[in-house]
Amino acid sequence: MQAPFATHAVDNQPPPPGPFDLWADDPGLREAVAREGGDGFSARLATYGALAGGELLRLADDAHRDRPRLKTHDAYGRRLDRVEFNAAWHAVMDAAISHGVAGLSWAHSLSGAQPLPGAHVARAALSYLHYQAEPGSSCPLTMTHAAAPVLRQAPALREWADKACAFDYDGRDVPMAHKRGVTLGMGMTEKQGGSDVRANTTRATPLAADGEYALVGHKWFFSAPMSDAFLVLAQAPGGLSCFLLPRWRPDGDKNALRLMRLKDKLGDWSNASSEVEFEGAWAHRIGEEGRGVATILQMVMLTRLDCMLGSAGLMRMALRQALHHARHRSAFGRHLIEQPLMRSVLVDLALESEAATALALRVAGAVDRAPHDPRDAALARIATAIGKYWICKRAPGFVNEAQECLGGIGYIEETLLPRLYRQAPLNSIWEGCGNIQCLDVLRALAREPETGDALRAEWQAAAGINAQFDAALRVGLAMLDAGADEAGARAFVERLALLLQGATLLRARHPLAHDWCAARLGEARAATYGGLPAGIDADAALARVAASA
Repeated sequence: MQAPFATHAVDNQPPPPGPFDLWADDPGLREAVAREGGDGFSARLATYGALAGGELLRLADDAHRDRPRLKTHDAYGRRLDRVEFNAAWHAVMDAAISHGVAGLSWAHSLSGAQPLPGAHVARAALSYLHYQAEPGSSCPLTMTHAAAPVLRQAPALREWADKACAFDYDGRDVPMAHKRGVTLGMGMTEKQGGSDVRANTTRATPLAADGEYALVGHKWFFSAPMSDAFLVLAQAPGGLSCFLLPRWRPDGDKNALRLMRLKDKLGDWSNASSEVEFEGAWAHRIGEEGRGVATILQMVMLTRLDCMLGSAGLMRMALRQALHHARHRSAFGRHLIEQPLMRSVLVDLALESEAATALALRVAGAVDRAPHDPRDAALARIATAIGKYWICKRAPGFVNEAQECLGGIGYIEETLLPRLYRQAPLNSIWEGCGNIQCLDVLRALAREPETGDALRAEWQAAAGINAQFDAALRVGLAMLDAGADEAGARAFVERLALLLQGATLLRARHPLAHDWCAARLGEARAATYGGLPAGIDADAALARVAASA
């Protein structure tokens, strides 16, 4: 019997969300993986989708609550330069690497054989699933994955390449020779240059042995400083060059890599980013002197793809949280998901999420086929920059709208959404901010005309299916033919991105393709989520995305 003055009763509140099956409840992801040739890996993806939506989400709470700590020295004054993590971080990394989040793309090419068709697509899906659970660890996972093809350019570093692809995680701070698998980080930007890496001042002096150098300088952002080695850019006698710089020298001594501090970041709390100085640190050159940017470009392209995948995954998780709340919370006599205006917001978020996932996996498919298909290679080149700009740019506003679906509780740290909101801006900043992506698109179209041809072919393959797309296509083709100046690059790239998303959905016969075209390409399109034109099939959209929320 309730006490007469008791006031604490909890009703009309949703049950705690999750666990989720991130693969089974995402038809857009499953369809995109099959469409792009990765369906042979479905069993692996199903296993990881259940793990990521359950145990990894739980571990992520601890990894974010107990942030990394820098330990520069031991009690006796010996230099350590070590980053210490909560045990949950290591458990997440072990799960990810053992399931192929870092190495699946290259797993079948270690002995010289070609990778299995669809391996890049499946690895992209793993990355998308993982980001929803613990996005901070996606940083070293992404860089380890992307570093492998760069390392293979240097025969002397073949063991590093092979161990970067291994399905073994070892978080100890010991030399590479004592590990079966390694992780890789990156150090490109400096205080005075930022994205203008040609302004770097770190110097690389050749040593007696061929390809070996001593590096002196600093890095303003040194990503994942607990990694076993790092790809860095430095000025060699022949110009800006790319190097592998390990934590331990080949002779077994600690390398002269000095961690100065960890960055106090807005989000991404489970992961560490740092500032570092090199005091004659040993490094091995990759590629020719003076060709550092060209050498590392393949890594940058792959990490930009993962930015796109991560933002698409983040949107999907935020949508799950909003749908869960709306299905269980009542207001004004009905569940929120039954209220017309809330339905408009949720449907609009669903359209955005589905298009982001479809485009990100389309680019992954182009990457997978690029070695054998020149058109897909050209599409991967241009669509990576376009998609990285647009999808990552859309993520912060998307997550904020999902927070509004919850109201005040969406601003409370006990829910997942504040963590997602802090994470949301990261991918638009990392690996080149929006302006850098737009300039890269202009550069590619001017210097590599095959990229423009690939865009036209991709769009025109969807012509004749939807009148609103066809009208937008005519405008887009005229814009592409005319080009854009630098000041107008953002509006230009936005148009390219919308046409790519529309073409991807229409060619796939996606069940929401026509509604998406009406909402994003029609004359009645709105600037905010929830301002949908008349005629959108809300029931179909919500039935597709809300099954397990």
